[in-house]
Amino acid sequence: MKKSTIPVKYGVLIAIGLIAYFLLLSLVGVQTNPAFSLGNGFIVAYGLYRAMRDYKLEKGSEFEYQKGFMAGLFTGFNATLIFTIFFAIYVTNINTNFLPEMLANWSSHYHVGVGIVVFVAAIMGFATTFVLTLSFMQLFKESWNIKKKHHSHPIKA
Repeated sequence: MKKSTIPVKYGVLIAIGLIAYFLLLSLVGVQTNPAFSLGNGFIVAYGLYRAMRDYKLEKGSEFEYQKGFMAGLFTGFNATLIFTIFFAIYVTNINTNFLPEMLANWSSHYHVGVGIVVFVAAIMGFATTFVLTLSFMQLFKESWNIKKKHHSHPIKA
């Protein structure tokens, strides 16, 4: 049985979408506004949905809940790892003013470094992946409901 390439393919496509969206926000100058993070969720949701749908189509009648769930997780984890690496490079080499600009919006007495911010970005990506994968698998799993045949007539009182 051949291994599916869907998690890698869609993981890369989701990461490209996230990077392009982030760079577009940077061009406009709103990349530090947390409200625009909602766009990340839509990008990841759309990519995960397509990946899991294509995986189910690829497997056909051999589709299993566990394998579909793992395909969704691997897709999102691949995308998160790629985006996290890009983000770490961006805040340390490309735009070194990003972190101070972003943290200026938060009132904090703690020293927050690049490592913590990159770690939080990764955890947010993993959490989003997990929740969306659980949600989408409800659409793709086979139902256990038994189809009822209504041949009986109601009782008259």
